[in-house]
Amino acid sequence: MEESIIENWAQKNQVEVKIVHDDLSADNADLAQGFDGVSSEGNLPVSASVYEKFRQYGIKQLSVRQVGVDNQDLAAAKKNGIKITNVAAYSPRAIAELGVTDAMYLLRKIGIYQDRMAHGDFTYDKSTISTEIFNCTVGIIGAGHIGGASAHLYSALGAKVLAYDPVYDASLEPYLTYTDFDTILAKSDIISLHTPLLASTENMIDKTAFDKMKKKPILINVARGGLVDTQALIAALKNGQVSAAALDTLADETDFYDKKNMLNSLPEDYKELQAMPQVLITPHIAFFTKLAVKNSIEIALNDAKTIISGGEVNSVVNL
Repeated sequence: MEESIIENWAQKNQVEVKIVHDDLSADNADLAQGFDGVSSEGNLPVSASVYEKFRQYGIKQLSVRQVGVDNQDLAAAKKNGIKITNVAAYSPRAIAELGVTDAMYLLRKIGIYQDRMAHGDFTYDKSTISTEIFNCTVGIIGAGHIGGASAHLYSALGAKVLAYDPVYDASLEPYLTYTDFDTILAKSDIISLHTPLLASTENMIDKTAFDKMKKKPILINVARGGLVDTQALIAALKNGQVSAAALDTLADETDFYDKKNMLNSLPEDYKELQAMPQVLITPHIAFFTKLAVKNSIEIALNDAKTIISGGEVNSVVNL
């Protein structure tokens, strides 16, 4: 699907595009020689040597076809005269919808029922009774494009929505109430993460955060794996501090996501989480809808073309 979108864009814009299927790295950066710009997608770290090569080849931009740029060395890129752009809003609803879907799945204890039924147990009891979404308080941590879209959806379902974000957006007031981080932890039945991975947000959900949470909330992470201390989450799930978790991203995912792996080679923390029926893991695919993929490609390539042509875009993240 991605190839056809790229090819259609290239034909429409009369631009030569070379498609490389591997993630951008020092090993394949030389393939950019002779081209005017580069667009990439992926979560593998990009080393400073990549930007040095781009500078040598006269390349002045790198358009990243995703929101997160925590795998990029922004300072090294700037030092080499490379403007890095991202796509901040290719389809916020795509990610928001998966988060809400996961929350409803966990709220109704479907994973636990599926696990029981796989062993011939079709019973239900007080441990699996559910709460209806309109009786829940949802805490949104990071109320940007995706967090805001999530607030819209939860609010439409009748939930009370709280949000923590250092940037205030008046347009979201009909759907949420702004508050502080600790209040989100203390009052939310569902906590949904939507912040970038920065030095200030790494492991923001750790043992201290779990200790401050309301009894047995559901944790949803469709943002970045590094926002959550994985070992602290496992402990919180085991001791009942957290009732369930949906994880579209894990801190160590670059070692095995988007690959076919031998089961015995998977990390122990993944195996431990996957074995829990109250945990739902998906391989970082919240973005993977037809509209989101189309938009991310076309926006990124349009930005690349604009910069190459001497124009300015407002999506540069390393000014």
